[in-house]
Amino acid sequence: MAGPVAGQTHGEGLDARIVVERGSFRLDLALAAAPGDVVALLGPNGAGKTTALRALAGLVPLSGGHLRLDGVALDRTPPESRPVGVVFQDYLLFPHLTALENVAFGPRCQGASRARAREIAATWLEHMGLADLAGVKPRRLSGGQAQRVALARALAVRPRLLLLDEPLAALDARTRLEVRAALRRHLAGFEAVAVLVTHDPLDAMVLADRLVVVEHGRVVQEGRPRDIARRPRTDYIAQLVGLNLYRGTADGHTVRLDAGPAITTTEDLSGPVFVAFPPSAVTLYRDRPSGSSARNLWRCEVTGFETHGDQIRAELTGELPLAADLTTVAAAELGLTPGAPFWAAVKAVQTHAYPA
Repeated sequence: MAGPVAGQTHGEGLDARIVVERGSFRLDLALAAAPGDVVALLGPNGAGKTTALRALAGLVPLSGGHLRLDGVALDRTPPESRPVGVVFQDYLLFPHLTALENVAFGPRCQGASRARAREIAATWLEHMGLADLAGVKPRRLSGGQAQRVALARALAVRPRLLLLDEPLAALDARTRLEVRAALRRHLAGFEAVAVLVTHDPLDAMVLADRLVVVEHGRVVQEGRPRDIARRPRTDYIAQLVGLNLYRGTADGHTVRLDAGPAITTTEDLSGPVFVAFPPSAVTLYRDRPSGSSARNLWRCEVTGFETHGDQIRAELTGELPLAADLTTVAAAELGLTPGAPFWAAVKAVQTHAYPA
């Protein structure tokens, strides 16, 4: 569970324990963040990410726990009275209002005059590079433009907590790249707390300072993106960051897996450990290699494969289930077909072992 964030001043930022019970599902997650932090909630479908976000927004009641923002308890504060801005996956712009009027809506609800609200809205649209679309209604906006209007609307109320629910999910690949970069710039200058919900590891790695990985309603790992990518602690996280991950018991440079053979590593450890290596570290041979310097060699067979970027990712089973990346040329030369037998080799220097 998350504890106080290093450098966080008492009373500033977000301090929450979100407990929500729905039938047999229980979400119990502690979350703390200092002003200026961008925290990503990452996890598979049904893990509880969106439920947590909706609880922070006040759209789902807490079954237990607490929610404090800048030292003020918000547990019983209605959604419209919380200093919270929300950007939903589908943006939820008012279809009958122009972009300017959509952004001005929040300041008007806070008591600003019509003129002042429009002035605030115009400034935010300019920040987003949308000044020339102020008079356009949502149906005439592209997905990327609508997303930026939604972000401007959320920021126009000067929230102390910004919630982003899969903000890039509805965009095509090219637009997603552009909007992700723009969103990163805006979040870098945001002085309050931002919480991002996503299932996309790239969005999380690029946009967030800290990741909180949620599975089955609880936190399974949290930390800086690079630390989680280097030391995953569950199969879900390993698959997310593209690593083969195993658990076993180390005795020096040998790790005996809980299920499977031993793996030789460069680390000298003792006791329960994880061992990870990327699919690119795996070399496949049709015949047992006689001159290979790899300390790790296993008999396996291909169960399937798919295109993965400019590589072919093969899924293998046998002595050690694993994934291997090959070039299309190498896959063709090897005759990569489902059911085909292979030898898989991994050099010890390409593995990474760390305490479990």
